Amino acid sequence: MVSDVLCRCVASPPAPGAAPAQSPAGDPCGGAVCGGPEHRLRLWSLFQELDVNRDGGLCVNDLAVGLRRLGLHRTEGELRKIVKAGDKDLDGQLDFEEFVHYLQDHEKKLRLVFKSLDKKNDGRIDAQEIMQSLRDLGVKISEQQAEKILKRIRTGHFWGPVTYMDKNGTMTIDWNEWRDYHLLHPVENVPEIILYWKHSTIFDVGENLTVPDEFTVEERQTGMWWRHLVAGGGAGAVSRTCTAPLDRLKVLMQVHASRSNNMCIVGGFTQMIREGGAKSLWRGNGINVIKIAPESAIKFMAYEQIKRLVGSDQETLRIHERLVAGSLAGAIAQSSIYPMEVLKTRMALRKTGQYSGMLDCAKKILAKEGITAFYKGYIPNMLGIIPYAGIDLAVYETLKNTWLQRYAVNSADPGVFVLLACGTISSTCGQLASYPLALVRTRMQAQASIEGAPEVTMSSLFKQILRTEGAFGLYRGLAPNFMKVIPAVSISYVVYENLKITLGVQSR
Repeated sequence: MVSDVLCRCVASPPAPGAAPAQSPAGDPCGGAVCGGPEHRLRLWSLFQELDVNRDGGLCVNDLAVGLRRLGLHRTEGELRKIVKAGDKDLDGQLDFEEFVHYLQDHEKKLRLVFKSLDKKNDGRIDAQEIMQSLRDLGVKISEQQAEKILKRIRTGHFWGPVTYMDKNGTMTIDWNEWRDYHLLHPVENVPEIILYWKHSTIFDVGENLTVPDEFTVEERQTGMWWRHLVAGGGAGAVSRTCTAPLDRLKVLMQVHASRSNNMCIVGGFTQMIREGGAKSLWRGNGINVIKIAPESAIKFMAYEQIKRLVGSDQETLRIHERLVAGSLAGAIAQSSIYPMEVLKTRMALRKTGQYSGMLDCAKKILAKEGITAFYKGYIPNMLGIIPYAGIDLAVYETLKNTWLQRYAVNSADPGVFVLLACGTISSTCGQLASYPLALVRTRMQAQASIEGAPEVTMSSLFKQILRTEGAFGLYRGLAPNFMKVIPAVSISYVVYENLKITLGVQSR
């Protein structure tokens, strides 16, 4: 019944740009769940077969009973994943349109998995390719074991019937056999998608608020994950150093610019150089680079622990679970290194001769203002994590999934340009959403460095800015902040790729 739903126009996915071969019946779908008129009739028949209680929706119980009647056995956990993946209106079941959309989306993922296993690119998976793929994941099996995997795979419960993926006994699996077997079986994130679409590890725009990247099983087992983090940290250090003058200008404009003191970009650079020379353009960069290592390490470790609490038994989390885990990990990391954030702002705002170095700055702040000074602006900083991380992750995942749906045929590798474009757009959107909170945080951090500045709270500072400068006042310094995004992303990517080679990180 399930096999009859699918088209038989081609034995395997067509190559990019190639015209799909037509079957004798003239089915134009290209071997996929195309959603054409005849297909929709067949899908409707399958939907009705699975809709056991005839209420127009497929719940977990419907799928369990309906699939069992068709000879397919799935665990309750697997069926819940299917419903969760396709349930767009969150009513706990799949209507017909959601069912069709799920099958189309799922077939795309299966195509990528099939292509990643098909090392010889001949449209078939054999025992050697199974062995190689498992070896890449750190699992070694014999050829006899690989042939058993090809020949017969038990589905769902251990008491369920044995079903055959290799239906014709050729000891190879073609695209149709692969798709038929897995179409109503949940597939998690394809390792190649995780591998190629790293975001927070690669791109450093000066704000380390992004949700941490996922790592494949292979990367975890071989220890490649820490090399990725080291490469990302090194790339961030170089990127932040190269864009430090723009970052310092942003801080100055956030704190000192107003309607009466309309600081422009050229005027700001001129003022900095006149006051402290060209070297002063990099004030505050040292502490900004130093805090990369502890922040990244704490966030990664916290993220891995929180994932176990918020996630199910999945290897990779769904987007809302990643947001929760990433935001909590970011809050823990930011809380741990927040005094360094305050030091960075004070060092960037200091005048020539005011402090001899970072330690001297810390001692003077502690002596004059007390320990609480190191946590000024903490609340707006924590509040800024949610809009930044949430929008950055949502935009990046949307762009990634759009590209994968439309253009990923043979590989999940997007290429450098697409990766840079997606990272730049998502980071920019995240910064734009959280910028007012970042500005208020910086002004609160800088309070004692401004002579005669009164002690203010977050809410009173927001009101004051809106009253005296209008909504535009919440975006002071936005121009230099956006000016540094493209060079920061580009530099961090180039350095990251070179450091990966130096550290021996294998790229497929």
